Amino acid sequence: MRTPVGDAWILAEDEATLRTEAGPDSGARMLPSGDAYFLLQGADRELLVPEADRRLALWTSRVWPGAVLLNGQLVGTWRRADRDIAIQPWQPLSPAERETVRVEAESLPLPAAPQQIRVRWID
Repeated sequence: MRTPVGDAWILAEDEATLRTEAGPDSGARMLPSGDAYFLLQGADRELLVPEADRRLALWTSRVWPGAVLLNGQLVGTWRRADRDIAIQPWQPLSPAERETVRVEAESLPLPAAPQQIRVRWID
């Protein structure tokens, strides 16, 4: 099969699944640093995050941030310090989208955060 970064192989039994139209995605997920969803190398990173500046923000030379997944798309990064979560979106998010992400962030089962989680937006 052809991808934006070159040819790739798939299993024959997976072809029908790949050709079906994807269903609607909804909701937000706060993927932790090093999550298998974005634990990629080289050209595979370009498939997931085509924009070079966003790849640099997600795959830094230091400790990687977490990734914000919204409606099936990576839309930003997040970092945690105690009970504070800083979210840096890569694009403008509607008030409803921000609320969806905020609710997800506040539901994280963070150790050593007995008080309510505080969400801060870095725009």
